[in-house]
Amino acid sequence: MKVIADLHVHSRYAMACSSSINIRSMESTALTKGIALLGTGDFTHPEWLAELKSELEELGNGVLKVRGSTSKVRFLLSVEIATTHNVGNASKRIHHCIMLPGFDAVDSFIDRISVRGSLKSDGRPMLSMSPAELVDAATSADSKAFVYPAHMWTPFFGALGQYAGYSSLKEVYDDREKDIYAGETGLSSDPKMNWRVSSLDKYALLSNSDMHSLAKMGREANVFELSENFSYNDVINVIKDKDGGRFSKTIEFYPEEGKYHYDGHRDCHFSINPDVEKSRICPVCGKTLVIGVLHRVNDLADNPPGRKPSGAHPFINLVPLEEIIAYVMKKAAYSVAVKAKYDDLISRFGTEFNVLSEANIDEIGSAAGDKIAEAVSNVRDNRIRIDPGYNGVFGKLYLLGEEGDGNQQARSRQKSLFDR
Repeated sequence: MKVIADLHVHSRYAMACSSSINIRSMESTALTKGIALLGTGDFTHPEWLAELKSELEELGNGVLKVRGSTSKVRFLLSVEIATTHNVGNASKRIHHCIMLPGFDAVDSFIDRISVRGSLKSDGRPMLSMSPAELVDAATSADSKAFVYPAHMWTPFFGALGQYAGYSSLKEVYDDREKDIYAGETGLSSDPKMNWRVSSLDKYALLSNSDMHSLAKMGREANVFELSENFSYNDVINVIKDKDGGRFSKTIEFYPEEGKYHYDGHRDCHFSINPDVEKSRICPVCGKTLVIGVLHRVNDLADNPPGRKPSGAHPFINLVPLEEIIAYVMKKAAYSVAVKAKYDDLISRFGTEFNVLSEANIDEIGSAAGDKIAEAVSNVRDNRIRIDPGYNGVFGKLYLLGEEGDGNQQARSRQKSLFDR
C-alpha cells in the first residue's frame, strides 16, 4: 500500500513550535493530510518522552500507534539533534535526525548523551560532541538506529551548508559515515539540485516537513510502498536500499519558496540570484551576504543541471493547500474563510494530498471555484512564478500567471522529466 511518511517533525517542546502539537492532534492532522507514517520528534525531551510513552503503544515491530485509536496512522520514534564541536579554531554546528526502534533504545540512547548537554531546555537539544560521536552513541544504544543529516544544505546548521565548511558527508561523519545512508534535502533544495553533486549519489534523498506547527505537516514528505503491517525495519530498508519500487517518490516544496534559496540580507531587503550575480557583498550594508542553498550547491556541484543519476527516485513539487486557498482568496492562511474552504475540500475529496495531486481539476472547480482549481492545476504542472526566498524570508508565490518583482524564477510551463 502507498504510505506517505513525514519523518522529521517537532513537538511543542521544541523552540518556536506551536503549543497545540500533541500526539492526538498530530494523528488528526495526519488523517486530514493523508499521511500514514509520522516521526514523533523530540524524544529526548523528558516531558515529551513521558507523553509519548503514555499516548503511544508499541506494536512489537518498531512501529507505534495511538493508544485506543482505530486509525491507520503509525509513528516512528524520532528526534533532531544539534551537535557542536571544534575543528581547529572553528566551531562546527550541525543538525541531525535520528530514528530508533523502541522506547528501550531511546532510554539507552538518552543515557549515553545526557552528559553532553541539557535535554530539558529544547526538544532539539544542542550536544557537545562530534557528528561521528553522535552516530556512535545512537548505534551503541541500538544497532538499528538510523541517523541522517537534517536539512543538509541550510546555511547555518546544514552538514553541507555554507557555514559548516564541509564539502562531503564523509568529511562530516568521518569514520562513521559508513552508517549514513540518507540525507534530508531541506525546503530550499530539491532532488534535481542534489543530483548535481555526484558524492551524494550513494545516499537516499529524504524530504520531510521539519514542522513547527500542525499546518506545516507534510509540506515535504516521502512516498513508500509497504505492506499493511509494515515494520520499522521495512521502512529503514526501503530507504537504505533506495528501492525504486518501494521508495516511489518524494513530495517537495518548490525550492525557490524555501527561505534560504537565494543569497541575501533580510534586514536589507536584498537578494541576488547566484546563477547571475557572483558578488558575496551586500550593496546596502557592505557586509557579506548570507550564502543560500543554490549558491552552495553550485559551489559543490561537479555536474551540470539536468543530470539524473541511475536509481534516483522521482519527485513532485506541491504547495500546501491552505497556501493556495489563501493566495486565491487574498486572505491570511489561518483565517476563518480559508479554513472553511479547506474543510469543504477535505470533506469532498478525503485528504489534502488527494486534492493537491489526484482529484479531478473540474471537480475541484465545482467544489471550490475556478480560480482555486486553476491554481492547483498550475502547481501540479509547474506553471507558477516565484520570488525566491533568502536569509530566513520565504519565497513569494504567483499561482495565477501574475508577474513577480523582477527577481523571480519562472517554473517551466511543461512537466519536467526530472520534476515528475
